[in-house]
Amino acid sequence: MSTLQLFLALMNFKVKLLAPIALILGGIGFGSLAIANLTNRGSNSTLAQSGGMNHGGMNHGGMNHNMDIGPADANYDLRFIDSMIPHHQGALVMAQEVLQKSKRPELIKLANSIITEQKKEIAQMQQWRKQWYPKASATPMMWHSAMNHEMAMTAEHKQSMMMSMSLGKADAGFDRRFLDAMIPHHQGAVTMGQDLLKKSKRPEMKKLARNIITSQQAEIAQMTQWQKEWSASR
Repeated sequence: MSTLQLFLALMNFKVKLLAPIALILGGIGFGSLAIANLTNRGSNSTLAQSGGMNHGGMNHGGMNHNMDIGPADANYDLRFIDSMIPHHQGALVMAQEVLQKSKRPELIKLANSIITEQKKEIAQMQQWRKQWYPKASATPMMWHSAMNHEMAMTAEHKQSMMMSMSLGKADAGFDRRFLDAMIPHHQGAVTMGQDLLKKSKRPEMKKLARNIITSQQAEIAQMTQWQKEWSASR
């Protein structure tokens, strides 16, 4: 056998020897890829199923909502205004949905009252912001509890402050879903109002705090009563 023939024979032997190993390794690779693909599909499916439950980062049940406005410093009222305005805006979103979808006159009346009162308070707070903090950035401010300092409000925090959510279609459960969402929303406003009453030195802000606490506690009581009545009539 010539040297060339010997070389070719050895190469052929190596190919035959390595082919099964390559196949096994390839199978492992494809198997891993398939497992990874299935895992990703499972994760994506879970996210898709839970996606409808994530209402803008807001968790009504757990009150995933940072109420801390910070210390009673020179910018406290600014931070309160910058927090309460989006909070009120969230209430407006849900109240306007009631006007479109509810058939109960009493709930429509409540929604109209919320819209009228909170639009008025938003306009008043915007005016105070311009008057009291003329040099403040147009970007809303917030208190970062963990870092213990003031900072520009993030989009996530603004969404959290709004606490608004889609209430779904105009079906038999719509009104109850509105109550389930608006009661904790009002409770959040009451908590903020109580904090304002303790920390603000401005008479105008203290008056606003009392109005928020009084009106929204009364509305909470009314909505809680409706919850009981409408649940009993199901």
